[in-house]
Amino acid sequence: MAKRMGLAVSTVQKIWKTHGLAPHRFRAFKLSTDPACADKLEAIVGLYVDPPAHAVVLSLDEKSQIQALDRTHHPPVGG
Repeated sequence: MAKRMGLAVSTVQKIWKTHGLAPHRFRAFKLSTDPACADKLEAIVGLYVDPPAHAVVLSLDEKSQIQALDRTHHPPVGG
């Protein structure tokens, strides 16, 4: 990443540390195949960036710090 961005490795490491990022710890990352994913993401991020007046925005994650890679396939219908 440092080479691609034209930065020193130490600079990238400092940025990652500042923001609590550790991409080297992830073995894989799944992208959504949902065609509406970008619109949904934009709507959710919009709530955090510019919440409606008097709104309470809560975020829940069914398994924090775990990406549900094992749920790639949907269960059989009627099963």
